[in-house]
Amino acid sequence: MRVNCLILLLVAIITVPASAQTKTTEGLQKQNPECLSLYFYNNTLRMLNQNEDPEFDALIKDIEKMKFLMIEKDEGFSTAQYKKLTSGYKSESFEEIMTSRFQGRNFDVFLKDKNGRTEGMVVTVNDSTNLYVLDIVGKVAIDKVTSLFSTIDESSDIGKKIRNFTKKD
Repeated sequence: MRVNCLILLLVAIITVPASAQTKTTEGLQKQNPECLSLYFYNNTLRMLNQNEDPEFDALIKDIEKMKFLMIEKDEGFSTAQYKKLTSGYKSESFEEIMTSRFQGRNFDVFLKDKNGRTEGMVVTVNDSTNLYVLDIVGKVAIDKVTSLFSTIDESSDIGKKIRNFTKKD
């Protein structure tokens, strides 16, 4: 009985740090306390699939959890801060694997890989007024990153919350 408890405790200690969000994202949220912050687990993401689209279910199947931040740039978020942010992800062993532009927004995708297995992803979406960060434990197919962001952005409840946040007084 004691050995089982010890093994269970060791497993819990080992798995907790592996499933945490990045320190860089946590720091960004602390520096911007007025930002919109949402957490999604796989079940929550599945609820966004109001059209029961099998492609969306396939898209999110490898996401364990995701933190979504939205920072309004009029609060003083500069280019220098963005460079510091990306450097922070790189210092946590994330590798920048893709930069693209979609619907007037710049997407940067960072991957953390261990022994050929993707442990986490960070997607930054940068436009003229906002910075969005998707800090993902798990993975999304690289060519589907913009689809994930669009679905979150266009989801009736979440999209409404995002639009209301950007129009606050």
